[in-house]
Amino acid sequence: MTREEIIKLILDLIHESVPDEDLSDVDPEVPLRDQLELDSVDFLNIVMELQMRYGIEIPEDDFIELTTLNRCAAYLGPRL
Repeated sequence: MTREEIIKLILDLIHESVPDEDLSDVDPEVPLRDQLELDSVDFLNIVMELQMRYGIEIPEDDFIELTTLNRCAAYLGPRL
């Protein structure tokens, strides 16, 4: 998967979790929780959905790697 595809995938998962959130101007360098109204349950739901849909394991210690869109793309790229 390309970086752009991974970013779109993450944005789609966020949209499913918080459908009223405006995702049109999300900065890929800024932590998602600083830009969006994502609480820890929303974040965990997104991670769980990634694991279920794509059959990847994301250890809790690696959650820090999913804080921004760019970090998501870098972390998930080799795993998808």
